[in-house]
Amino acid sequence: MRSPSFLLALLLATNGWAARLNPRAYGAMGDGQHIDSDAINAALLAAAAEGDTVTLDAGTYLCYSIHLQSGVTLQLEREAVIKAAPVTATEGYDHAEANDSRYQDFGHSHWHNSLIWGEGLHDVTLEGEGLIDGSGVLTRGGERKSSSGQTTANKALALRNCQRANVRGVSFRACGHFAILFTGVDDVLIDGVTADTNRDGFDIDCCEHVVIRNCRVNTVNDDAIVLKCSYALGWAKPTAHVVIEDCHVSGFDVGSLLDGTRTTTTLKAPDGDGPTGRIKLGTESNGGFRHIVIRRCTFTHCRGLALETVDGATMEDIDVSELTMTDICNPPLYIRLGNRMRGPEGLHPSVVKNIHIRNISATEADSRYAACLIVGTEGHPIRDVSISDFYVQAKGGLTLDDLRQQRGANPFFFEKMRQTGQGGVKLYPEPAAHGLQPSWGISIQHARDIKMRNVRLEAMQKDERPTLYTDDVKRVRFRRVSVSHAGVIERLR
Repeated sequence: MRSPSFLLALLLATNGWAARLNPRAYGAMGDGQHIDSDAINAALLAAAAEGDTVTLDAGTYLCYSIHLQSGVTLQLEREAVIKAAPVTATEGYDHAEANDSRYQDFGHSHWHNSLIWGEGLHDVTLEGEGLIDGSGVLTRGGERKSSSGQTTANKALALRNCQRANVRGVSFRACGHFAILFTGVDDVLIDGVTADTNRDGFDIDCCEHVVIRNCRVNTVNDDAIVLKCSYALGWAKPTAHVVIEDCHVSGFDVGSLLDGTRTTTTLKAPDGDGPTGRIKLGTESNGGFRHIVIRRCTFTHCRGLALETVDGATMEDIDVSELTMTDICNPPLYIRLGNRMRGPEGLHPSVVKNIHIRNISATEADSRYAACLIVGTEGHPIRDVSISDFYVQAKGGLTLDDLRQQRGANPFFFEKMRQTGQGGVKLYPEPAAHGLQPSWGISIQHARDIKMRNVRLEAMQKDERPTLYTDDVKRVRFRRVSVSHAGVIERLR
């Protein structure tokens, strides 16, 4: 005869109810003073035995590393905060595990040195209306140790080699190097998440079958939603079958998205150019980008869309549509095939092909590096790109003297750019690396089979540079392109 407890468990499971464990039963205080990570980890382990949910009710839970478990949901109720605890002489975060970091940044190469992490898990969920707060604690660089040997953490949530991971509803604040780093994680849903952080927001690296939707990501100093395919797993795994939809990215001051002020006092990211906060593919790019969809997203006070492969990856079958941008500090559209080749020997050259972009509208865009910048490398052109219904309102205002001054400061700049596709082939692939462009509208270099249709370009101030610049291109076709200089309209072709 079955026991009453078994029958109750069966009844709960049959009705779709899951038991909820409260870490307070394991000693959590939630008072913002006591360390609660041991209690939360104990609750997670207990829940793993039954596939239960661990629920944090309202309170501030001061924590070191939290270890997610397979089959377990960690739920943060409204006004529940997981707060990163400062390192002391006796307590700190889990050490970064051993891994080869020659081919990608330190932060991309380690997962254990995080506030919340998991490896080799399946069916793991973080959800709720609460907050993950790393402010003042999570670092922006590599691992640091206190005088007593305790280590810092540099990301809020990290997963490696996992299956079926969900993040829903929660918010992240000031999370160091990454708010979310997923590497080798397949079947991912990130839905309704807000991140207001000081470096990368979401880094999706070597992951397949990913949906990111209804998210707000603000990061003035780095990329907001970025797909990568690094060598961090020790082999070249692609990032493929990804959908990014109905998301908003921005580069406001850190914390000002969550508090609603949306201030803009930080004028430059650490690289010296304007606020970052964009959607991007790259820069780490060994394994390949395939079947990526980006649609119905908005960009505000940040950089434009960047599609980059520079380390031997093939970028193909990319579909972008219905993007709205305002106050953009570099090209609204930047497509880059480079030859940095940071990876093991024997990787094939980077490839870009079969890119479809339509229904893009950008206003108040900086035009130093052109409204649309497409750059391959000599011998390895970008191929098969179609762009339609593309509107950019550029600030304009540059003169030919501005170009001459750049050439005077570096007389070999344009020749080097012509030969390598950038000002030095090993430079980090940013529009600024190409220098002021010879055109303010469209600049295409080392490319084949580019089609642009229904393009409207408007310069708010007169710009003495021509609208179009091409170098080493074949079969570049324009259809219905109109240009307006300070209100004077002309038809390009």
